[in-house]
Formats: sequence, C-alpha cells, structure tokens
Amino acid sequence: MIIPAYKPFDRFTFDDRTCFLSGNPTSPLHKLPVFPEWITDTYGLADKPFKLLDETIVVYSDIEVIYSQDIIKQLYTLEKKIKTAFTAGYEQVKGLEQIELFQWISKLVYGLIYHEIRTGLNNKALNGDGMDFSQSLVHKLSNLHLMLQSVIRNVVFEGVSPWTILIFPVNNPPSTFSYRDEVNTLTFSLKMQDFGIIACLQDNNANEHYHKDILAKVGDKQLHPIQFEELCGRFFYSAYLLNRLPQYTVLPLEDAIYIESMPLGGMNSKPLFDAWQNKTYAQVLENFWKEWGYTRLEINKDPEKPMSFISDHAGNFISAESIIL
Repeated sequence: MIIPAYKPFDRFTFDDRTCFLSGNPTSPLHKLPVFPEWITDTYGLADKPFKLLDETIVVYSDIEVIYSQDIIKQLYTLEKKIKTAFTAGYEQVKGLEQIELFQWISKLVYGLIYHEIRTGLNNKALNGDGMDFSQSLVHKLSNLHLMLQSVIRNVVFEGVSPWTILIFPVNNPPSTFSYRDEVNTLTFSLKMQDFGIIACLQDNNANEHYHKDILAKVGDKQLHPIQFEELCGRFFYSAYLLNRLPQYTVLPLEDAIYIESMPLGGMNSKPLFDAWQNKTYAQVLENFWKEWGYTRLEINKDPEKPMSFISDHAGNFISAESIIL
C-alpha cells in the first residue's frame, strides 16, 4: 500500500491538531522548541529576542512546532547525533552524512516558517483576512517539507543533490552562536564552536558550482570569522541571483518516496544566475560585516574589486592568522 506524503500547503493545515511533519493527529497536544534546548541552554538564548519575518519580536523558547508522539523517536535520534557532532567540533561535523545535516537544518528553517505561518494565520483569522504567499514560495516550501519527511519515512534522493551544504573550520570566539536564514531563497548559515555552515536548501547544488573558484582557494583552510561571513555574503547573494525554480520528479512507491532533481537548465539557454552586481553585493556584505563596521562605500571603494579578506589583489588566499581587525 502506498502511503501518500503529507502536504500541509494544499489546504494550509497549520493548526494545533495536526503534526507539523507527519500530518497525524496531535492529541494530546505536544510542542517542541524549534531551537533545541542544548543550544538555547549552552548559549543562554531561551529568553533572548528573535525577530520574525513580520518584524514581530519573540524569544527563542517561544518558537515551537506541534508534533505527534509517534515521530518523537526519529526526531530525538537525529537531534542526538547532531548534538554529539556539533559539541565535538569541526572534524565530527564534517563526518556527518549530508542528509543528516540537511534534515537538521531543514527542521530549523521549516520550523521557523511553520511557527510564523501559524502565528500569521491566527492573527489574520482575528482580523478576518487571509494570508498571501507567492506561488513560487509555496512551491519551494512544499518541496522542502516533502524532503524533510525523510526524517520519519524512507525518502530516496536520486541524481543531483537538491541542496548545497558546506562546512568550514572557523576560529570563532568560544561564546559564538550566529544563525541566519533567508526564506525566499531557502539559504542558511550557522556559526558556532570551531566551524561554520552555509546551506542552500533547494538549489540543486548550483551555488557550490557557481563559487567553485573561491571554494578551491579556501579549501579546508581555517577561516577568520570575517572570512566566513564574506563567504556567507557571497552565497546569500548568489542564491538571490539564481533565476530558476527547481523542479523535482516525485515517485511514491510502497517502499519509499523517490525524489529526483530535474536539470535546472531545461530548454532555457539563459544563464542560471543573473549578472553579479558589485554594488548590490557590497550592500549584502555590509550586513554580514556589521560586527566589524565596514560600510558599503568602503567595501565597494574599487567598483571592479570589492573589499575581500579571502583573497588579496593578486588573487592569493589571505591566511586567517594574518588578519588583524
């Protein structure tokens, strides 16, 4: 018997009676924090403010998903594996399977989106309005949720990976915890311990290929935090420039759901990415370098070669040890 995948976006099912991941009933009500307690406790985040997409301010511990008891074992198994690796540091994180990282990152990103949709629907219901979502965003979120169901059922990914996930060694200060995401492009970054992660959750690996030259230069060298943030700026911007909407062939069978990435190029001869504009990139990078106070004017002082802490004017890699800020 083929059990169909749960599709919450078909009817916008985001209530207290339905599990966020399986669609099963949630009686009695169970709530799970999106940011796991081992992170909020370690970094003292539980009561710290977190700004949602609609500019509403909540605290980390208030961001929750509704789940059914029958999936908790799978969720905890994944969380335990991630906690063990992340606590140990870069080498152990590098040893995780890409699918495990994808599942955990997607759980965070989708969990935040789920919380915002539930909050938004409740607010709109009180006001008598509906919620507006672009069709392309619904398409992406539906695919993300389908792929996230690999935590609780057998999902086989065939062909090109739907995602780009990269891990870098970073000499972060001990108390560092920095989370970012961008919903429209499903782009994510995390900086903690002695590592940083950049993920594009639905790009069919296109962004990694786009940045192949700079990634070859970086390799597995340890990065200064400002170098990692520069990479984040590059990936967040290129994810915005990607002008294709990824498509997937989904085949549900009795043993598994098979998902295959369709070629991004298709019949379109247009380049996958729109033209890179250094002026716009400088605006993006200014946000990522806010900690160090660099402005877009400084970053783009040379319009042909924006400021970089990864490579010098000759194109040589700048070692983290040589950077003094």
